[in-house]
Amino acid sequence: MRDRRNIRLLLAYDGSGYAGWQRQKKCLTIQGVLEEAIATMTREEITLHGAGRTDAGVHAVGMVANFTTAADIPCPGFLKGLNSILPPDIRILKAEEAEPGFHARRSAQAKTYCYRICNSPVQLPTDRLYSAHLPVPLDMDAIRSCITRLLGSHDFSSFEAAGSRDPRTGTGRGAVRNILAAGIEQSAVPGSHEFLITGDGFLRHMVRNIIGTLLEVGRGKITARDFSAIISARDRNAAGPTAPAHGLFLKKVHYESVVDNQVAGL
Repeated sequence: MRDRRNIRLLLAYDGSGYAGWQRQKKCLTIQGVLEEAIATMTREEITLHGAGRTDAGVHAVGMVANFTTAADIPCPGFLKGLNSILPPDIRILKAEEAEPGFHARRSAQAKTYCYRICNSPVQLPTDRLYSAHLPVPLDMDAIRSCITRLLGSHDFSSFEAAGSRDPRTGTGRGAVRNILAAGIEQSAVPGSHEFLITGDGFLRHMVRNIIGTLLEVGRGKITARDFSAIISARDRNAAGPTAPAHGLFLKKVHYESVVDNQVAGL
């Protein structure tokens, strides 16, 4: 049997029409469509490992995935061939040989997520699937003061959706995650902003729950002191609503050591 090659993919996708990343029997998913396309090229049964499991409606501009194959198709061939097979809302940006031990999820050191909001009275129709619309004034200074409180290692149970993990196991690090960088920038689109959060791991819906709570701060419904208390409470009921999925993007997966806040341009 020929040695199996480990192929690493960098990809982007519009998650609007998909039930998330993870393969499902009766739903259209990013992983499922990609595995089918790769299998068509290699004539093998393929298991594709993604760096994370984005939810239904969530997008990516920097997802990383890998698969092994005995096919001798060159990497430029995978890039060109897969893009000719895949639907236009999924694109391979790069294909390359990876070391045998590389695993898109287990080898990752951190991930950067971007969340886009529009708080203008009217949202451009071309942005409606890629930016949450909140047409009210926001106190951006109050939001920024709370974002800094996310930095460092915390128990993020207050921002954890049900089903994220089994809390009864008592193993691993529980709901503790380390946020390495967090900030908010003015978007190139007038009246829009981008939240950027880099961490060594994220719980289910964690970013969207954080954003939903920060937006409540911006609307004056939650104070900065309240926000700190919410983190300490370790109770999902204490935090704000879950922000819509379509504003969230997986921006980058980091495989180098991330040791400071100079990540993702923050």
